[in-house]
Amino acid sequence: MRIRPTPPARSWPDQRSPGTLPAAATRDAPAAVPARPRRHPARRALPAAVALALLAPAYACRPDLGPPGAPTPWPTGSAHRWRWQWQLTDPVDTTVDADVFLLDPVRVTAAETGALRRKDRRLVCHVPVGTYAETDPDATRFPAVVRGDPASRPGTRWLDVRRWDLLRPVLADRFRLCRGKGFGAVALADADGYDHRSGFPLGFDDQLLFNRRVADLGRSLDLSPGLLNDVGQVAALAPDFDFAVNEECVRLRHCARLLPFADARKPVFHVEYAGDPAGFCVTTLGYGFASIRKKRALDAWLDPCRLP
Repeated sequence: MRIRPTPPARSWPDQRSPGTLPAAATRDAPAAVPARPRRHPARRALPAAVALALLAPAYACRPDLGPPGAPTPWPTGSAHRWRWQWQLTDPVDTTVDADVFLLDPVRVTAAETGALRRKDRRLVCHVPVGTYAETDPDATRFPAVVRGDPASRPGTRWLDVRRWDLLRPVLADRFRLCRGKGFGAVALADADGYDHRSGFPLGFDDQLLFNRRVADLGRSLDLSPGLLNDVGQVAALAPDFDFAVNEECVRLRHCARLLPFADARKPVFHVEYAGDPAGFCVTTLGYGFASIRKKRALDAWLDPCRLP
């Protein structure tokens, strides 16, 4: 089990209240008649908390983001050649020489994602789907019936993934936050509660169904879905996901279990936290993975495997 340092408090959208967007530009009027604001046709209301998270910081200094482009494409000919970065701290170092950035959608700013997108970087949103943090503002949206035992990171708990009816609305809002920040892909974290002491009698099939549902939810919101770890279900889930993210397959000796992705020419983004890249890169590049070494804090530092 991999244990990371406790992250700072997150700020997921916490409820779904109606909100409105600003009115459109004014219409020209005759000189004798004062110009009136032109009313925009009715549009769907955004959840108030989501709208605040997405729009408030942008008005201070809003970059010209343009359309995010969704879902993120992964050309098969480039599957083994991606350069990638995984950073969950802030501020994000947008100068890192990488094609793909796996980032925390709460901590990254719209200005940072805009800067990366203008460089044609692919942005992957790191979203816990099988756990929640007690400090999350949306933690109260999870009823007591779905709250399980403590997970690996302090202050987090497993969720009962069998209750899709209760989890789907919260996860959909988290994915909408990703879309609003300009992400085109999502990596499903903590999608392996069945393999831990979650506090629920979760079976292999329960997890399989949930992970497929979350992947479908991501696609419905124009996000390319990726599987983070959950190595035990890779063979079954590889057809349902566009890419994989893996921690320490060399140290744990399970890199071969990720081959269903590599054989389908889908990206495998792999990280080791110890060891000399000159050693483990020989193994992972041979498998066709995009590999880096990182600190467990997942800050901006990285040591990538060099392609031939």
